[in-house]
Amino acid sequence: MKDIITLGIESSCDETSVSVVKNGREVLSNVIHTQIPIHQQFGGVVPEIASRNHVMAISEVTKEALKQANTSLSEIDVVACTYGPGLVGALLVGVSYAKALSYALQKPLVGVNHIQGHIAANYISYKELEPPFLCLIISGGHTHLVHIKDYTEFEILGKTRDDAIGEAFDKVARVIGLAYPGGPKIDELAKQGNANIDLPQTYFENLDFSFSGIKTAVLNLHHKTPDINQADLCASFEKATTQVLLTNTKKAVEQRNVNKIALAGGVSANSYIREKFLELGKQENLQIYYPEMSLCTDNAAMIASARILQL
Repeated sequence: MKDIITLGIESSCDETSVSVVKNGREVLSNVIHTQIPIHQQFGGVVPEIASRNHVMAISEVTKEALKQANTSLSEIDVVACTYGPGLVGALLVGVSYAKALSYALQKPLVGVNHIQGHIAANYISYKELEPPFLCLIISGGHTHLVHIKDYTEFEILGKTRDDAIGEAFDKVARVIGLAYPGGPKIDELAKQGNANIDLPQTYFENLDFSFSGIKTAVLNLHHKTPDINQADLCASFEKATTQVLLTNTKKAVEQRNVNKIALAGGVSANSYIREKFLELGKQENLQIYYPEMSLCTDNAAMIASARILQL
């Protein structure tokens, strides 16, 4: 069987990424150009600035990805790009560039759902992983609990009704004075504190999530008690949000009778969340998967992998 070489393009937020992937699981290159230093001065991503920087970066990122993969454009079989969800202006850059490449090379163009891309990051890190399994996608824009029945068959069991968990992390970090992106900063500061502050946890009859309540509770607590120990506050916030993730995931395991759980998305890089899910795996005899750090955040390798495995 002939190898399939895919050029993946990701531009949904503030990372311009291009990757060359063979047969959906072997990453030949995965170049990521981040705009974090640009957006730090604003405390978050500014969509118009993100779009303009994608335009400036995408051609050079593509050249570098091809160079690192020791591959020419003529060897590309398929062009894959993120079509959503994400920032509309940022997505348009990647989609337009992918369309132009596809037309010029006379090669198929396929669009990939960003969330499916995050799920596929685990297929790269664990080449033996196959459906069915549960996947908890936790990022700045998404909180989804999904039953992966097959490579192309998904059942959303629960999702956030308001803030995504990563958004809550970033907003809490900003109010207590931590720089953007706030998730990694909270992770580090929480290690120095004690989770001794009682914070609300929201549950529903189904497996949906809500993080606006705990976010507001932290903000109010910080405003009313400005001298509160920030490390303790971060540790308590991290513990409470993680408990919600664990509780809903355990319920999903019981409902769907599966023994494999995968984490995905930028927040899956959080060390406390990983630790607690590994503990859950030992307690309940479950197999726990999570991507390597470079595949947790937005990247093009997961986009290339997702589409080819579906095909």
